[in-house]
Amino acid sequence: MKSSLTIIALCCAMSASAQTYTLSQLKDSALNNNIAIRSAKHSIDAAEQQRKEAFSKYFPNVSGTGFWFNADKGMAKMDINPSEYISPELGASLAQMLPPEALAALGNPMSMSMLKNGTVAGITAVQPVFAGGQIVNGNRLAKVGEDVSRLQMQLSKNEVEKQTEQYYWQLVSLQEKLKTIEAVQALLADIHKDVDVAVRAGVAMRNDMLQVQLRQNDIESKKVKLINGINIVRMLLAQYCGINSTQFNVKSAEIKNVPSIQVIKQDCNLALQETAEYKLLNKQVEATKLMRKMEIGKNLPTVGVGAGYNYHNLLDNDRTFGMVFATVSVPISDWWGGSHAIRRKKIEQQKAEEQLADNSELLKIRMQNAWNNVEEAYQQLQIANRSIEQAEENLRLNRDYYKAGTSKMSDLLEAQLLYQQSLDNRVDAYADYQNKLLEYRQATGQ
Repeated sequence: MKSSLTIIALCCAMSASAQTYTLSQLKDSALNNNIAIRSAKHSIDAAEQQRKEAFSKYFPNVSGTGFWFNADKGMAKMDINPSEYISPELGASLAQMLPPEALAALGNPMSMSMLKNGTVAGITAVQPVFAGGQIVNGNRLAKVGEDVSRLQMQLSKNEVEKQTEQYYWQLVSLQEKLKTIEAVQALLADIHKDVDVAVRAGVAMRNDMLQVQLRQNDIESKKVKLINGINIVRMLLAQYCGINSTQFNVKSAEIKNVPSIQVIKQDCNLALQETAEYKLLNKQVEATKLMRKMEIGKNLPTVGVGAGYNYHNLLDNDRTFGMVFATVSVPISDWWGGSHAIRRKKIEQQKAEEQLADNSELLKIRMQNAWNNVEEAYQQLQIANRSIEQAEENLRLNRDYYKAGTSKMSDLLEAQLLYQQSLDNRVDAYADYQNKLLEYRQATGQ
């Protein structure tokens, strides 16, 4: 008993000196440090780079080439026999003009070799004029991809916010139950004093004292388990929110009577337009439309204009020249398979449109179900509040009856247990009500 009391005292002392976080602070910490949010941010950055990459397709495509070679022999070779081109009249004239050695050389075949080595270099710029809409639609598709990443980021934020609240209210619930147990311990201590006096006076049996002590031991055991549970939930919350220390507390909300439902019911058809899930479905339809247009563009002619500047020394002289040109590419045989690809993209578009209609109805059902859960949780909270009043009065009466000698100790302890359970039920009902409110706000895009 002493060891458990020592552990509890140490835990309470550390908790008293630890930092206290509000729900808003925990959410901010989770949104800044949770791995799911960081991953979603990376996806947005990647989508932005893809959009910028697609935009670069509007500009000319500039490329440079260089080529140097050295062959073991000339790639162009020609054998010439001058005597085949000299007529008798020309030969007679050359005989009078040239020495005999030169005339003899003209009678022998000669060999010429070219392009044994050389360098070729050039730079060209090609501006696309018409590409079947692939560049325009590609940029639109990249923008859709960026929008999808941002919507997925919103869904990740919703999930992180929801999980953070669940951990928070779970910890608040456990802390409130710890307070309840401490109050019950004080109550049992008072009962123990009364019974002890009655036993000493001989108006109560020793068995009554034993029943109280057994209940005190049971409460002590539950308190140890509850503190362990608080520590585990605190560790989970610290890991999820990126808090380095696990020695912290959460600020408990004031659990009191809720006069009315703390959220306004939304029209499902209007709220549907604001949900990230619905927007994602619309983006999916838009993406399939653009992909079908791009598939059509692949089978249309492409036109481009360009300019270039080139250099070569193939004839042992440095030569440079510029040029302008136009290109037209017409896919002919690709239409055979391209027509089937276009039909496939059209089927995917139809599939996306059908999913949009079907999932829209499911999202409306989810909204209505979330509202039903809010109403149910609110009613459960009201019942729990009424139960506390009844259990408190029942405990007071049984305690008076026991003192008057008209009730048994077992009845008094049963009344104490019912009172403790009613307090715990109200804490659980309040936490569940807050979670259901968040789920409804997220389901309706608030």
